[in-house]
Amino acid sequence: MLRKLVKTAEIEIDDRTYRVRFYELKTLRGMRRFSSEVFLGPDDRIIIDDDSLNGLESRVARLVPATIYSRQLASRLLEGQPPVAA
Repeated sequence: MLRKLVKTAEIEIDDRTYRVRFYELKTLRGMRRFSSEVFLGPDDRIIIDDDSLNGLESRVARLVPATIYSRQLASRLLEGQPPVAA
């Protein structure tokens, strides 16, 4: 199964821009699946998939900000800082 790059995009969150690549994959049964690769850092990526490209774009728009904010919160808690800046 080979995946084909179908689209590239960028998503901006808190004045930072993240690259996104969208891929199409044909399954063994002939169905199409879509996945995205979001580049958060040089060695940090998240993969999101869906049955349709529109659905995938919607999921990326919702999940990438949530992922970034939850990582920021977790790092603050690990450093012993309060969750919200005072």
